Amino acid sequence: MLLLAALWELYKAVGPADGVHWGETLVLPRTSDLAMPHLWSMFQRYGQPVDSSAGSPTVLSAVVRASLFSLGIAACGWAAGVILGALLALLMVSWRLAERSLLPYVILSQTVPLIALAPLVVTWGSQIHLGDFVWKQWMSVAAIACYLAFFPISVGLLRGLRAAPATQLELFRSFAAGWWRTLWHLRLPAAITYLLPALRIAAAAAVVGAIVAEVSTGMQGGIGRTILAYGISAGGDPAKPWDAIFGAVAVGLVVAGLVSLIGLGLGRFRRGEESA
Repeated sequence: MLLLAALWELYKAVGPADGVHWGETLVLPRTSDLAMPHLWSMFQRYGQPVDSSAGSPTVLSAVVRASLFSLGIAACGWAAGVILGALLALLMVSWRLAERSLLPYVILSQTVPLIALAPLVVTWGSQIHLGDFVWKQWMSVAAIACYLAFFPISVGLLRGLRAAPATQLELFRSFAAGWWRTLWHLRLPAAITYLLPALRIAAAAAVVGAIVAEVSTGMQGGIGRTILAYGISAGGDPAKPWDAIFGAVAVGLVVAGLVSLIGLGLGRFRRGEESA
């Protein structure tokens, strides 16, 4: 991050104000203060009010509040995606017909663009009526985050559950160990090295899904809508949108850190992680 900050300021110092063009194509960005503000201008903006209205909070407090809101939704979507992906992986590893039937659709599900999916989720959710239960807008955003998060979990965990050595599986069968005992004592420990990278990918996907879904569904309060709102004023306040973008980056870093803590708790099973 320090290297990126140094490169930002170095390019701003030596780069042309109109950027670098290749014919009619802009290859490198412009370095004017309007297009590329100094880093200290961005951080100074954190301590200033969001706008000129009376009682307006500082940009820092607004970004922190929006980031925490999006973090909570992304965490809900990630947790739901982990549960859904794990259930699908367990079903597919225990029943070969289920794997042949479901796996193509699991892969195909990730080809649907979020911009088309988000309005459908909102519409379907608004039609759910179960007693006093009311489907809220944040649930639609969490559902979209879950939709992106379950895929790496299901595929990565399925591969991990099948990674148990055949000799050990035969040993468990020779001792008449049941399916659940084999799963708990052999398959799941063998799958940890595949599961941890899948958890990281799912966490990143949940954050991206939550931020994009906030914009697509028009939900207020999250960092996605904050980036969009601050971007509108970029022409007169170029540092302000970057403060919101840094908030989104912070959400991703926090989620990655939380997943790393899970990895520390499962450290005794890690014999070298496999790529998801």
